[in-house]
Amino acid sequence: MDILDATEADLPGILAIYNDAVLTTAAIWNETPVDLGNRHAWWRDRIAQGYPVLVARDGGEVLAYASFGNWRDWEGYRHTVEHSIYVRAESRGRGIASLLLPALVERARDLGKHVMVAGIESGNAASIRLHRRHGFEVTGEMREVGAKFGRWLDLTFLQRRLDARPAPDARP
Repeated sequence: MDILDATEADLPGILAIYNDAVLTTAAIWNETPVDLGNRHAWWRDRIAQGYPVLVARDGGEVLAYASFGNWRDWEGYRHTVEHSIYVRAESRGRGIASLLLPALVERARDLGKHVMVAGIESGNAASIRLHRRHGFEVTGEMREVGAKFGRWLDLTFLQRRLDARPAPDARP
């Protein structure tokens, strides 16, 4: 299995994983599938910002993808990113996310980021365990802030400090 930067050719595989998560899981809190144009615009936007979109490929097939983006858009949050990792249903439990998460952390460090945040549906124990194994700490839970499949969803926040800087860099 290879962890690589996603190319335009990977977008159909990313789309299939995304839409499956939309339709069958509480990992993505959207309820409407998207089209290839949506994923293309998302990919172009991430790349334009200098942020990675990574894929896990096995024999040319996209098994998972991962990325991060700004946590919040105000300048004061410029040192923090929020990430996401999505694995094809039939590939879950094979350790693919454990390969992608350290790669994302390294990319965020390379960009001078200080904190990486994860927002995970509180019932997703496997994802919370994965993040804790990779040095993330639970920092809070927000109850009933989302809804999907006719039920309220709770959101657990985790974070990992990426460096030991005593103070932030000056404004760009």
